Amino acid sequence: MTSNDHIQLWEQCKAFIKDNLDPHLFEVWFEPITSFGFDSNMLTLMLPSSFFVEQLEERFIKLFRSAVDKVYGPGTQIYYRYIQVQNQPDTAVSQRSTTPSATILNQQHAQAANPFRAQPKVNFDPQLNPRYTFENYCGGESNKVAIAIAEAIAANPHDNAFNPLFLFGSTGVGKTHLIQAIGIRIKENNPDARVLYVTARLFESQYTAAVAKGNTNSFFLFYQSIDTLIIDDIQDLGGNKPKTQNTLFHIFNHLHQNNRQIIMSSDCPPSEMEGFEARMLGRFKRGMIAELERPDIELRRNVLVRKAEQDGLEIPREVIDFVAENVTDSIRELEGIMVSLVAHATVLNCDITLDLAKRVLAHAVKSSRKAINFEVITEHVCSYYQIDSDLLFTKSRKREISDARQVVMYLAKTMAKMPLVAIGNRLDRTHATVNYACKSIDERLPHERQLQADLDAIRASITQA
Repeated sequence: MTSNDHIQLWEQCKAFIKDNLDPHLFEVWFEPITSFGFDSNMLTLMLPSSFFVEQLEERFIKLFRSAVDKVYGPGTQIYYRYIQVQNQPDTAVSQRSTTPSATILNQQHAQAANPFRAQPKVNFDPQLNPRYTFENYCGGESNKVAIAIAEAIAANPHDNAFNPLFLFGSTGVGKTHLIQAIGIRIKENNPDARVLYVTARLFESQYTAAVAKGNTNSFFLFYQSIDTLIIDDIQDLGGNKPKTQNTLFHIFNHLHQNNRQIIMSSDCPPSEMEGFEARMLGRFKRGMIAELERPDIELRRNVLVRKAEQDGLEIPREVIDFVAENVTDSIRELEGIMVSLVAHATVLNCDITLDLAKRVLAHAVKSSRKAINFEVITEHVCSYYQIDSDLLFTKSRKREISDARQVVMYLAKTMAKMPLVAIGNRLDRTHATVNYACKSIDERLPHERQLQADLDAIRASITQA
């Protein structure tokens, strides 16, 4: 057989299939297939992806095997070859067809079957960062609810209670780490699980490329085969992107209806997202919505200690406290400061000291003369109202104690940026009580000049301390 004979044989095979199949189906599923070789009764075909294999053996096997037997001879063994990672030929794999020839099928009076289902699906790279595990994730009051939900999903991804999971929070609070930790745990528990992490921008790029190459069916089939789909920064799909959103909508519906887990992250809750159709937002709101709040001081300390331990560093407690008190916005910023501290200490050949930390932070963040935290606020409020700070933590309902307690809650929320849950824990109150207190202060301020003056004086004493 010459080098081109196998190509001519495959063209004859395709012609037979084309004569017996809807033109559109032929164009989608058989036109992209090429012959890789035919030797010793073994036919090897090149397919765009593993999902073409599944579709051929599930939807078109009778016609396909009849064509192969007619052109190549009964009993021809079929091998499928495809590249697992686009544009990387070294990732090519071969898979043998487990379906017998049409002749054998007729002899056995077999009904049309899907033998591929009995075979494990070819695995692929889930795109998960191995460092983003639950074990490496620091927990605290500001994220303990989100962590609990994430661990529950990881333990049982087929439980619909939290499907989909919509996780939101400001930049750098640990969303990407937590959603990938779910995927990593699922893969640890079940290595065969088809888990995929993808950013919204990459999803859009993949879809655009699929449309340009006429591979939208392959794109759909791939995403519809996922067991746990994790999409980061879903807000990036907002705006004038109706086709991409429509594609995601149908993939979302397919996965949800088939009890597959969907996990999304965003920098804002669904109620504040713009540029999405109502039906898409409705899907986002269908399951569990959880917030990752800005890290409180204890979580910030824990992050710094964990980072130091991982890097094998000994950092004085006063340095840890100083950085935690002054870098308040995000975990990512904390980790960046640690990198800067180590770099400065290495270049200058000196220890990491409080003076070095102050110099590094002077260029990185705006630090106040004194960190504003719960203790500082409590101290200044009690000093201003001339009451014993211990009384704030009692059940006393005296007006002067109750008002001071509410002011502490309000300033802890507005100045220290503490989560409501964390404030409540410090005062042995519920989240709802703190929320009520803060709303009460907001409602009173426009009408009570004395309260306005009190808050202005307390704020001034805090910031000028």
